[in-house]
Formats: sequence, C-alpha cells, structure tokens
Amino acid sequence: MKRGAPPKPADKAKGQLLQIRLSDSEKQAFADAAELDGKKVSEWVRDRLRRASRAELEEQGRDVAFLSRSGK
Repeated sequence: MKRGAPPKPADKAKGQLLQIRLSDSEKQAFADAAELDGKKVSEWVRDRLRRASRAELEEQGRDVAFLSRSGK
C-alpha cells in the first residue's frame, strides 16, 4: 500500500521552487502569522506574495501572470 497524499491534478501542482534567505526572527514571525491564519508557512507566504504582486502590478496597469484572463 502506498503512503502519503494522493497526487494533485496537474493544474493544482506546484512545479517551481523559490529559495530566499531569512533571518531567524523573520522566519519565526512568518511561522507565527501562518499559524494564526491556519496555514502552512509556504501557503501563507505564497498568499502574501500573490497579494503584494497583484496590487503592485495592477497599480501600474500591468498584467498579472497568475490571473487567468480566459476564466480557466
């Protein structure tokens, strides 16, 4: 019997990795905030980066690559 979670559908799988360097205090603050929000740290960070990038790009009238224009 196989262990672990079942594979995600291709449209939900994440294939890219972004590595960043953090101070111990930054990492702890992110972990604390993620816990308060009921999310894993990676989910919390991705959510916040998506919000920030969307706001900055839309403010400048630029397309946001992760938003589907065709409704897919």
